[in-house]
Amino acid sequence: MVEPYIGNLPLKAVHMGSLQSFIQARQQESVKNRTINYGLQVTRRILNLAAGIWLDEHGLTWLDTAPKIVLLSENDKRKPYPLSWKEQELLFSALPIHLRHMALFAVNTGCREAEVCNLKWKWETATNIQGCTVFIIPGKQVKNRDDRLVVLNDAAKAVVNECRGIHPEYVFTYLGNPVKNINNSAWQQTRKRLKLQQVRVHDLKHTFGRRLRAAGVSFEDRQDLLGHRSGRITTHYSAAEINNLIAAANKVCKVNSRNPALVILR
Repeated sequence: MVEPYIGNLPLKAVHMGSLQSFIQARQQESVKNRTINYGLQVTRRILNLAAGIWLDEHGLTWLDTAPKIVLLSENDKRKPYPLSWKEQELLFSALPIHLRHMALFAVNTGCREAEVCNLKWKWETATNIQGCTVFIIPGKQVKNRDDRLVVLNDAAKAVVNECRGIHPEYVFTYLGNPVKNINNSAWQQTRKRLKLQQVRVHDLKHTFGRRLRAAGVSFEDRQDLLGHRSGRITTHYSAAEINNLIAAANKVCKVNSRNPALVILR
């Protein structure tokens, strides 16, 4: 996205001044500042490498110093929207079955869209707890590049078992092929028909996190269940620790009427 605006410039001519055309063009397209910052971050990274790591044939860095690239304020960022149980039931029941499975899995594991779409059977791992498995997603498939432990509560486990045996490689498929994204035309049309346009796929992860907090799950356990970077080795657990995480995840599993209620303060 940035290349058309600075791709013909020598490296030393790339700075905040020459990047203004990129920023202004994207703002005119009503793109969020966070999206614009992705391009600025990549540019900043390249300039820093050119000033500190990459050397020419004389052993000198490509740039003497890297110009300062200032990111835009992200005060226009959309706030998360946690679903109520009623909204979840309304939305999920109207989705095609393959999207319903994926949405149910996401809202009960806190997985990101890409993690759900790319989930493979070979990542399923047995535990020392009878009848319980987990998924360990390799770091190259995870946003923070750390291996991701996915704990299955009863609802997520039921979804996985319904999908078992349908495809030899991928957990979630449609007509024999892996689903590239949840946020497709069927998802968008369903939201529009139900007047739930405010619900995005990433809100399923936020919903899981909010429900865990409302259920009194500790901060450390929430970090592990949501796959957040914590500094701990989050793929090496004892049976007792796995049992504790499964019990915590089951606190937000809709199997009875005692689920924690979310109170939204305006």
